[in-house]
Amino acid sequence: MNQDWEDRVAALWARFDDYAEEEEGEARFRAEVDALVAELPEGSPLGPFERGGAWDATDHPDEAVPLYREALARGLAGVSPHKARQAKIQLASSLRNIGRAEEGVELLRPELDAPSDELDDAVRAFLALCLSGLGRDREALSLALGALAPHMSRYQRSTAAYARALVAAEEPRQA
Repeated sequence: MNQDWEDRVAALWARFDDYAEEEEGEARFRAEVDALVAELPEGSPLGPFERGGAWDATDHPDEAVPLYREALARGLAGVSPHKARQAKIQLASSLRNIGRAEEGVELLRPELDAPSDELDDAVRAFLALCLSGLGRDREALSLALGALAPHMSRYQRSTAAYARALVAAEEPRQA
């Protein structure tokens, strides 16, 4: 779609808190998303992506899952690789929320090897949540600490080493 449409979508999401926390407001928010989606060409993968996000953000992950899948199946990656990565993160989160964390792990694992962007930490955070949902807490903590380490002003090396050690057979030496 064009930049004007993208700007209006971004502006609506920026006002999301004005709608949240009450069922009537959340329904109004979803209706405004639907109105923007109605402007898209038939078959656009942006429609189910935005609608999925609206259902997800208003605590309806069960409604969001098929919409995210539809967006990806319609070729969201070809329209916006960034939004496709967002869709995978959001889909994995929704899957975890409906008790299908293993599917979330399968979806996000390949994203660890995807070209790096500003969503890298989000991939790791939601993959860690999925892993924790499966009782794989050491692996989840390792991912979370590994993502955090580069942002620390001190102790980066030791934190990264401890993160690796959580899933390795031996403890690291004191760094």
